[in-house]
Amino acid sequence: MATFKRSSKKNIGTINTASLPDIVFMLLFFFMVSTVMKNADLKVKVTPPAATEIKKLEKKSLVSYIFIGKPLPKYQKLYGTESRIQLNDVFSTVSDIKEFIIKEREQLDENDKAFMTISIKADKETKMGIVTDIKQALRKANALKINYSTRKKSKKKMF
Repeated sequence: MATFKRSSKKNIGTINTASLPDIVFMLLFFFMVSTVMKNADLKVKVTPPAATEIKKLEKKSLVSYIFIGKPLPKYQKLYGTESRIQLNDVFSTVSDIKEFIIKEREQLDENDKAFMTISIKADKETKMGIVTDIKQALRKANALKINYSTRKKSKKKMF
């Protein structure tokens, strides 16, 4: 019979780290490209009203926001305490909405323009007159998909 001889001196190979910087930069690039930055700094106070029937939006990249509420304290000297409209980072009026919609549509792909949604984030203390004026301006701009942002109502039952 044959005998097998074991060699006691086996060298364990080292791990090749030459491609490690490539992998690190590839991951860094991926996270830089896929991260979504905050769209707007709020200049108005928005506490959404509570709702019982809510549904999440599927594609948030197709959503443009209109904020309505009282200006934050640092802006109240300049803009007062009445509810104001904020489009992106700017206080605006109802007449600016059509131009805002046109700019937002230009940023979308041709296929996605039909799926653009306008989300109205209004403070619960906002009067409906402003919301109605905004809805009329959205109709004139042919922005007919409107969403109202709310918060989920707590399930506490009071007897």
